[in-house]
Amino acid sequence: MTKASAAQDSPGDDSTPEPRADSYARTLRALQIELVKYQKHLIAHDERLLLILEGRDAAGKDGTIKRIVEHLSPRETRVVALGKPSDRESSAWYFQRYVPHLPSAQEFVLFNRSWYNRAGVEPVMGFCDAAQYQEFLDTVPVFEQMLVRSGVRLFKYYLDIDRDEQRRRLQARRRDPLKQWKLSPIDAAAQAHWKDYSRARDTMFARTHTLHAPWYVVRAADKRAARLDLIRHLLGHLEYHGKDHELLGADSGLVFSYSEEALRAGRIAP
Repeated sequence: MTKASAAQDSPGDDSTPEPRADSYARTLRALQIELVKYQKHLIAHDERLLLILEGRDAAGKDGTIKRIVEHLSPRETRVVALGKPSDRESSAWYFQRYVPHLPSAQEFVLFNRSWYNRAGVEPVMGFCDAAQYQEFLDTVPVFEQMLVRSGVRLFKYYLDIDRDEQRRRLQARRRDPLKQWKLSPIDAAAQAHWKDYSRARDTMFARTHTLHAPWYVVRAADKRAARLDLIRHLLGHLEYHGKDHELLGADSGLVFSYSEEALRAGRIAP
């Protein structure tokens, strides 16, 4: 990523100061080199990596994924962002439409939203009924345990922003002609249903944070710092040849494992 492109990635809609553009670009490039190192290891050892990114509308999922995959091999890297299910998919086992997109050997798959739609958007907006919602909460830990036991490396990240920050970002999105494609009726309802989404998120954490598939929270008010630390955190949990431990050792507190204590302490936006 060049200095020019970093400068174009404007921090204007963020509530806290971001790293200087030149420092951000240098660190991002170094981390992207580490990602390439890991992908070489993944391919050589037939590993399977699945990364799930969740969060409120405008939390920064698209930008984070873009930086992760920017220099990875497109043949072994896939970004999955499924749209509205068809009538046939709606009548099938809930996880069925996600299964074909799971990683095979040598693949790195990123889900930009995932089966966790059923823990957030669907119950809040009335796209599923209470029985479907409860069945999901009961079965998703078992489903994920099956994936992990089969050898899939599964990482779940929730990008967290507060209500005022989301409002600023959604307003900026409406003004920016290059981001019009991101606007949707769901975005329009995001602020009105803020508390409903908070309750659904808290239930999701409580019911689906497990030892085999924990949730990691990313404090994402500062987009650039959040991207860097998410990548650091991910690589810090992976083993590969030539790993730069010094680069990955920084701990800013922006990424942490979910806990009830963190929720009660206000480390997660209410």
